[in-house]
Formats: sequence, structure tokens, C-alpha cells
Amino acid sequence: MTAKTWFITGASKGFGRQWTEAALERGDRVAATSRAPGAFDDLIKIHGGNLLPLQLEVTDRAAVDAAVRQAADHFGRLDVVVNNAGYGLFGTVEEISEEQARAQIEVNLFGPLWVTQAALPHLRAQGGGHIIQVSSIAGVFSLPGLGVYHASKYGLEGFTASLAKEVKDFGIKVTLVEPAGYATEWAGPSAVHAERLAAYDDFRAGMQRPAGVRGEPSATRAAILAVVDADEPPLRIFFGKGALDVIRAEYASRIEEWERWDAVSQAAFGV
Repeated sequence: MTAKTWFITGASKGFGRQWTEAALERGDRVAATSRAPGAFDDLIKIHGGNLLPLQLEVTDRAAVDAAVRQAADHFGRLDVVVNNAGYGLFGTVEEISEEQARAQIEVNLFGPLWVTQAALPHLRAQGGGHIIQVSSIAGVFSLPGLGVYHASKYGLEGFTASLAKEVKDFGIKVTLVEPAGYATEWAGPSAVHAERLAAYDDFRAGMQRPAGVRGEPSATRAAILAVVDADEPPLRIFFGKGALDVIRAEYASRIEEWERWDAVSQAAFGV
């Protein structure tokens, strides 16, 4: 198999780190981005010129354009573009500050949008490529206490579904990876928590449940390679156990409610 060239954001931790290592270990080349300088020094010692480390803040559109251009110029092409950078924002809708809300959308939604826009001219010019958007099971159903995080992932899902249809004729493939329940730093050191309002204390107490088993991020290595190597990759794929059962129940509930209110819906048409 011909070696691929990857561009991965948020590559110093979590899924990004695992997928960077997986790609490099099989002989692929990776432009890996992180906000932290020196995040890939250990990998450079092992993989040398197959790794291009880039310091990048994905909310800086000009910096994104420059980083994508540098990666394409350095390696000569881009085969797989992975939008992985992101974080979790915890708090009820009322508790989230304007600053926190804007920052969440800037990173989780606009960041992938800027990277996607920067990469598309290169992918079109070379006649193909594969864009991987790291969404979440939180992009297809909602839990309380994560409203603005859900908003960022719903937005990512929305523009990506449109994108897939827009670029199909250019030979560009698009996939939304929707992980569920992994032991990454998403809910730990990388998370942001809103200041709590006492009015929601009873609600929070009622929502507390024992922590379930978390998936091992390294186990996704084979899965991401299978997706990028597929002749016909999926538009959407869950990573992890139990996600499909959750979504079956979620969509069954939605359909039942829509059907129950269909007479009102039809009457609202007016003709």
C-alpha cells in the first residue's frame, strides 16, 4: 500500500497522539499540530523526516492556512486531514458564560471549518483525499450539562454532511468519527467547567451515576487505519461499545414523538 500523508490537529494527546503514532509506525508521513512547543520531540527521534511538527492554534484562521500550506509544500501532497483538536465544556446552559460559549464554538466548530477550507484546494488539485472530522456520540444526541459542547458537535456534523455531498465529485471522501466513552483527557485536564449555580445542585445530584468502563484510546488505532484505507469509507462511524444501542433508542423516541404530533404538523402547513 502506498504511504499516505496525514495532517492531524490536536495530535499531542488523546486520539490525535494515537493516530499519529499509528500512521508513523506503518511508514506514513504526518504533519502533526499542537499548541505546545516540543510536543513531538520524542517521535522525531524515532521517525525523523516522516514527521513534521507544527505549532498551531486552530482558532487562528491565518495560522491554519499557513500550516496546511506548509504541510502540503513539505510533503508534496495531503491524503488524510484529521480535525481532532477540541475539548469538553461542562455546565448547564444557564451556567455557561459568553466567553466560555464562544471559545467552545471557536475551537470545536470553527477550528475544523478553517482547516477543512484550507485543505480543500490542495485535495481538489491533486484529485482526491480524505477528511476525517472527530465528532462524538454527542453530535447525534444530547445529555444535560453539556449543551454548548453538543451545539459545537451538532454544528460539525451539519456542515460535514453537506461537505460530503459537495466534494464527492472531486474524489474527496469525508468521514465523521463519533467516539463514545473513552479514557482521554476530554473530561479531565482538557475540560472547562462553568461556575455552578446553586439552583442546579439538586438536578446535578440526581444526574450522578457510577462511572462506567472507558474505552482505551490506543484501541482505535486499527479502526482509524481501516477507515482511511477503505475504498468506500463511511460518512459516519461510531468508535466504542454501546453507541449504536443508545442511538437506536434515541431515534426511535424522536420518530414516535414526531408521529404523535403529526396531525398538528400537517395542519400547520395551511393548504
